[in-house]
Amino acid sequence: MIDLTLLAIFIPTFFMVSITPGMCMTLAMSLGMSIGVRKTMWMMWGELLGVAAVAITAVIGVSAVMLQYPILFNVLKALGALYLLWIGINMWRSKGKLALSDTGSESAFVSKRALFNQGFITAIANPKGWAFMVSLLPPFINPELPVASQLVILVLVIACSEFICMTLYATGGKTIGKALTQKDNVKKLNKISGSLMIAVAVWLALS
Repeated sequence: MIDLTLLAIFIPTFFMVSITPGMCMTLAMSLGMSIGVRKTMWMMWGELLGVAAVAITAVIGVSAVMLQYPILFNVLKALGALYLLWIGINMWRSKGKLALSDTGSESAFVSKRALFNQGFITAIANPKGWAFMVSLLPPFINPELPVASQLVILVLVIACSEFICMTLYATGGKTIGKALTQKDNVKKLNKISGSLMIAVAVWLALS
């Protein structure tokens, strides 16, 4: 089904890439600060689906179509960046669904679908993610073995690695958030979370 030697090299390689701070990890930390790890999981599911979609389409060659029609990709990226920027500004102003109230709880209900979409859009609109998948995955696929089974295993490894790393980042964000709310620094926490969200938006727009 898969070359075990290549798999043994791929697992630590991708984990090192996943643990490195990036847009999705920064997003996980920001949400961990503001809404906690459990609710951040919904963003993670969206991100994992997006990463899996990018990996699969990169291998089967759909990325070539994206390169031929970059305007479609740029529109999607711009919309994603504006959405994250809007959320970040509201959090900075202690407003919006992801901001915390003075009691340290969410000021309003944030839907699971909105979090899921946020993670999915961030993943598929990340050009560095596409470039990485296009350049990294092919060398780890043995052409003498069935491509479909190899791709399934590699995507599962990618999903597990991303999930572990995002959980670590979200947990770290929750720890920081808890320390700040205990000291009645809720507005400061909103500003930190909002700043991280704005940073992700700018990162997405300029990448």
